[in-house]
Amino acid sequence: MNNASSQPGRGPGEPIQPAPRTTGRWLSIALLLIVLDQITKLYFDSAYTYGQRVNVLPIFDFTLMYNRGAAFSFLASEAGWQRWLFTGLGIVASVVIVWMLRRNTAQPRFCLALTLILGGALGNVIDRVVYGHVIDFLLFYWNDWYYPAFNIADVCITCGAVLLVLDELLRARKPRN
Repeated sequence: MNNASSQPGRGPGEPIQPAPRTTGRWLSIALLLIVLDQITKLYFDSAYTYGQRVNVLPIFDFTLMYNRGAAFSFLASEAGWQRWLFTGLGIVASVVIVWMLRRNTAQPRFCLALTLILGGALGNVIDRVVYGHVIDFLLFYWNDWYYPAFNIADVCITCGAVLLVLDELLRARKPRN
């Protein structure tokens, strides 16, 4: 039996009960993020040629790039084994996240952070399985400096990670009862 000290509103000794309806809402949001990510990737993959850039702002272009690696093209130049490593990591992370969502339904900020990471991770896993690479299309730069191209899934993962840190900082500052 789990102790409720990790969930607000529960008394000592009360079991942590997953709320399938609440978990379902978080999974629905993750699914919506995956669909949005995949639609944008399909659009850019069909409307642009590889490497094409269209200027939107003085510091921002739409482009079409493929990333066989992970963040910042980590391991992109390897022979292909990294595709399955990153696919496996994404799947394992997704299983752990769903498990954590089911156990922490009383913490909406934490669950939102996990949901963003889940949607982004699975969006990129789909790319790796279907195409063998991740489709990127957002490019920020300043003069000769370029941030690596990225996509909606990457935005979700980054926002989820930031929110996860923020949630932990806010929970650490909260007075204990």
